[in-house]
Amino acid sequence: MIRLHHCPETRSMRTLWLLYELEVEFELVLHAFDKSLRAPDYLTLSPAGRVPALEIEGERMFESGAIAEYLCERFPQAGMGRAPGAPDRMAWLTWLHFAETVSQHVAALTQQHIVLREDHMRSAYVMKLEAARLGKCYDAIEARLSPPLEARDYLLTSGFSAVDVGVGQAVHLGRHFVSLENHPKLAAWYGRITDRDAFRRSLPAPEERLYTRDFYPPWPV
Repeated sequence: MIRLHHCPETRSMRTLWLLYELEVEFELVLHAFDKSLRAPDYLTLSPAGRVPALEIEGERMFESGAIAEYLCERFPQAGMGRAPGAPDRMAWLTWLHFAETVSQHVAALTQQHIVLREDHMRSAYVMKLEAARLGKCYDAIEARLSPPLEARDYLLTSGFSAVDVGVGQAVHLGRHFVSLENHPKLAAWYGRITDRDAFRRSLPAPEERLYTRDFYPPWPV
């Protein structure tokens, strides 16, 4: 039995989306994005009080990149991973974990614009800096999708995989802070991957959304 502990519009969305792509049965446990994640019973699943947490056959995992690797190895028939020795294995590992590089800047911006509820707690400098860093991540993805000889439809030459899920989920949330308008290859790729049924199934109901606005621009410095 697989059980995913999930907060809508957080890193755990990448695990939820991946599970839908894998087409495996699982139980979804929704949590509020609040201090209840520090409750003693939840800390036995995720010691830092974060999501995702995954229970599987009596074991637990709590790092989204490790969870993605494990699930792709556990269910190879879905084609979401790349096995050792495969031509795209090195790129698969690199881009799978690049999702966390993108997510750390999204998380910092989410903290500034949403989690810190009082204006005096927020920093216009941090907002501007993290938005610029997120834009640099977009540059890296744009370059990956624009090779000298032939454009890729997905992050791997061999086609859609878990790396598109991981990086795509991070970009999905990042769009609340940095637009895709200056990155046409990235925007086209994002359109392709979010047209998938598994992505749509991973979206929250309107009342579950963490982001109440479509876009949060940095404050002027």
